[in-house]
Amino acid sequence: MFVPKDFLDNLSVHAARLFNGDTPLLRNEIESQLKTLLQSSFNKLDLVSRKEFDSQMIVLTRTCERLESLETKVAALETRLAPLCADHTHSE
Repeated sequence: MFVPKDFLDNLSVHAARLFNGDTPLLRNEIESQLKTLLQSSFNKLDLVSRKEFDSQMIVLTRTCERLESLETKVAALETRLAPLCADHTHSE
């Protein structure tokens, strides 16, 4: 996996080759080659698609909501049990 600086350096070298070649390239050719270069570089990074990111955010949000609900229930149970525990320790 590339680190960001290595990625940008590598991209810069390849882009320079596109623009500084012996024969001038047409705009469409440059765009096509640059697109291919970017896609190749992105494939080397550890990226996820926007769709996958969004679906994971939904799962995370639901998990957090369930956790908060459980925390509230545990706090309520602890409040209800506190007097019983206090009575039990005083009777011993």
